[in-house]
Amino acid sequence: MPQCSHRLGARLLKRRMVHVLCLRPLSAALGREGREEHERGSAVVEFTFLGLLLMVPLVYFVITVGQIQGGSFAVVGAADQAAKVYVAQPDEPTAQAAAEQAVSIALADFGHQPDKASISTTCDPADCQAPGTAVTITVSLSVPLPFVPFNNDFRLAASEVEASATQLVGRFR
Repeated sequence: MPQCSHRLGARLLKRRMVHVLCLRPLSAALGREGREEHERGSAVVEFTFLGLLLMVPLVYFVITVGQIQGGSFAVVGAADQAAKVYVAQPDEPTAQAAAEQAVSIALADFGHQPDKASISTTCDPADCQAPGTAVTITVSLSVPLPFVPFNNDFRLAASEVEASATQLVGRFR
């Protein structure tokens, strides 16, 4: 039986397939004749490049979805608080001012600028201060894309979120 000088050949010798591997070097038997010198250290470079190429957009996507979700929570809370404040006021101009202030505070709590929001009020029936009237406040917010380096004149929006809340004007105030 022929003798092999490398371990792989010794293992294959036991399996009786040694005559092909023992006659040529191990690198030639594995098909790596000249590639070892060219591939040294390239796995780290490829992993780093592909990691950055795939992870940066993924992280940006997660941050953007978080911004949109935060904007959704902000408009729901703002609409709810604005409707509650609106029905508690004695007259319509005071109620509208109080609702706008409640929206501003609620949006600021979530880190959004109140000037990016719009508020609309609808009443059913038309007299918003009559007892039993359903007052609906709708708050819309334009959620900007995070980390966009443009000035305030040119802002790109990730999404437009909107929420409504309805409260009844009480009989006794």
